Amino acid sequence: MTTPVSTPGARSYSFPKEEHLCRKKLIEALFGQGSSFGLYPLRLTWRAAEVPSAEPPQVLVSVSKRNFKRAVDRNYLKRLLREAYRLNKYRLLEAPGGHRVAQLAIIYTGKEKKPLALIEKKLTSGLERLLAETGATAQAGAGS
Repeated sequence: MTTPVSTPGARSYSFPKEEHLCRKKLIEALFGQGSSFGLYPLRLTWRAAEVPSAEPPQVLVSVSKRNFKRAVDRNYLKRLLREAYRLNKYRLLEAPGGHRVAQLAIIYTGKEKKPLALIEKKLTSGLERLLAETGATAQAGAGS
């Protein structure tokens, strides 16, 4: 059996275990020292890296038990968030000069279920804003 040949320009739409944020210390550092902004129904919290990178950041996906009592609903929304990120993470990876995001938390703050198209649209605009903010802080730090 032959393995598929990857072309140099092909994007990888995978979301492997190595990209999942699971370590308690890193999660505490992310929420303790990180920055965030909201784009309803999402909230993005990130922690900047020291140097720009082309490697994908570690990502945490969360849905509140307060807003969705049934685990089925929480799991469904987490699946949608992971899918939207998986399809759009190339925006971070293909940023000119790399990105400065070490860890990223995607938190669903809405009180009702939204369709994948809306979640993907909000996540896309959130990733673009994240690139703009981390790029601006990188340039401000380099200018002083």
